[in-house]
Order: sequence, then C-alpha cells, then structure tokens
Amino acid sequence: MSEDFGSAEQLLAEHAEIETQLSDPSVHADAGRARRLGRRYAELGQVVAAYRGWRQATQDLADATEIAEEDASFAAELAGLRTAAEEAAERLRRVLIPRDPDDARDVILEIKAGEGGDESALFAADLLRMYLRYAERRGWKTEIIESTPSDLGGYKDVQVALKNRGSGPVDPAAGVFASLKYEGGVHRVQRVPVTESQGRIHTSAAGVLVFPEVDDPGELEIDQNDLRIDVYRSSGPGGQSVNTTDSAVRITHLPTGIVVAMQNEKSQLQNREQGMRVLRARILAARAEAEAAAASVVRRSQVRTVDRSERIRTYNYPENRIADHRTGYKAYNLDAVLDGDLEPVVRSAIEADEAAQLAAAGSDA
Repeated sequence: MSEDFGSAEQLLAEHAEIETQLSDPSVHADAGRARRLGRRYAELGQVVAAYRGWRQATQDLADATEIAEEDASFAAELAGLRTAAEEAAERLRRVLIPRDPDDARDVILEIKAGEGGDESALFAADLLRMYLRYAERRGWKTEIIESTPSDLGGYKDVQVALKNRGSGPVDPAAGVFASLKYEGGVHRVQRVPVTESQGRIHTSAAGVLVFPEVDDPGELEIDQNDLRIDVYRSSGPGGQSVNTTDSAVRITHLPTGIVVAMQNEKSQLQNREQGMRVLRARILAARAEAEAAAASVVRRSQVRTVDRSERIRTYNYPENRIADHRTGYKAYNLDAVLDGDLEPVVRSAIEADEAAQLAAAGSDA
C-alpha cells in the first residue's frame, strides 16, 4: 500500500502530547481546560485506533505477499488480506475527515410550530416524542427546558436539552450534537388532521433548531452590559395567567439581537439561569456559523444546513413513509421512526456528508 497518511502521524503526536498533559494533576485544577483536552483526546483516540489498524493490515498484506512468492499456498490468502487493508484505509480516511469541533457537545433542541395552525402544533408534539424516544434508545438524558402548549395538546414552541450520560470525555462520533445536528430545518407532515371532518389530507410543517450546548459557562464569557433583561408575568395557552408574580424573563443579547424568553420555572432566578443556558448555546452556534462563512477554506457540510427555512424531511402518514430530501433516504416505517427508530435516518445524513467530503478531498488532491 503506497497511501500517504502523514496527517495521521501528526494527530498521533498530538494525542500523545494531550495524554501527557492529562496525566498532570495541575491540568485538572482548571475544569474547563481538562474538559476540552479530554474531548480532543477522545476524538483523536479513534484516529489512533484506525491508524494502528491500517498499519497492521498493510503489514499483514506485505508479509503474506513476500511469503507467497516462496510458498504458493499463501497466495489464496492475499485477496482477503488485500480487502482488509483497503477497508482499514477507508476507515482511516473517514476518521481523518475534520470533525465539527462541537460534535462531542450536548444539545439544546427547539421545535417550533409553523404553517398549519393547531395541526402544526400537534406535529411539533409528535416530533418531540420522536426525539425523546430516540434519546431513550441512545441512553441520553433529556430535560424539557421551556414549552408553550397549544389548546389541543400540541406545542407552539418547545425546547429540550439532550445530554450524554456520564461525566467522562465523550467520543465526538458518539456525541449528541454529532447525531442531531442534521435535524435542523423544516419538517413537513402530510396527514388527515384531527380537526378535519371530510378526511382530506393536509400538509403542515414544524421547524427544528439544534444548538450545541456550552458545558462550561467560562468558555463563553458574556458581558452583562450586553444584556437587556425584562421580567413579566407568565401566561399559559390562550394567554391566561399561570403565575401571579413577574417570574418570566426575556433576555436580549444586544450585540447579536438574539432573544431568549423563559417562563416555565416558578422563580425569576430559575428562569434567568435557564435563559442564559439557551442564550450561550445560540451565541455559540451563531459564532460557528459566522466563522464558517468568513473562512476562505472551511469544512462545509453537504447535508447540514443553517438555512432555517429549508425543507429537509417529509412525514407521510397515509403511506407510512418518511423521506429525507437531502440524502434521498426513503423508508416505509414512519410509525417506527416516530417511536424513536431514528438511527437509520440519522446515519444516512452522516454517511452522505462523509461521502461528499471524501469526494471533495479527492478532487482537491
């Protein structure tokens, strides 16, 4: 095998350097730094494993080829060893694709009802259940941060936090954001609404926003002078008051214009803390998008979009069909997907993105 993976050797050196740093007790005195180093160490770990696997596979093939020149009985093994070496090289090529630096992060996911009125709000509730059931299958922890119910039992707007369990470093490939970042966009549903008496199929939509969560508040400093904080009385569906005190909080980040409103918690302090949590996530996402747009050469996902208005997926109830318009994925198990069997859909987005990036890397070589 003549393939050149020199970039992998540089990453192996970085992995060894981080391992040395993590063995220094003083590093762990700074929790934020230790967390960032641990995240990078976990990310590089898969590069190390893939590189060693490739080296072993290529060495096995070289040894067998040399022996086969003297002993013809070894020739029969060459085809299998060559396939194993090619697969190892492909695995290494994939893990060498530059990862999104936020892949290992937890997520704040927001679902907003769109066109379709009450039916859209009911669909938003269906999407929330789908993500909660998917998180359960993945072993993630979930927390409803804020919600605005609709009159018929759906959601006009709901925000949920999804977190990896455990306190140790997370392999970025297994991170919550690595899986859910492709969910952002417009989700369209085609079905007979519960309010439809004639049995006609309607089309409505809900929007999904996905933000990587800032796990260390010190990582993203926000100047308090850049904030405008308003308090008001919280209200429920239809505008009725659900609290007799001014506990609801609206936080505006003046430099970016980002606005976050919280009213689910009973105290103003709790709502402010939750609001700052969401605000940090949105600012982090906005900065990442701005940096990507400004960079002359940047890893750009071919599947993930920052266009909040792009229709990414259709859920067709009469045909029990789910279709992803970015990847071409289509299946007739919508009932199972809505019950949390989302992994094949997520995997199609990941694989399409990787394939596009590998193709782009090949054309640039």
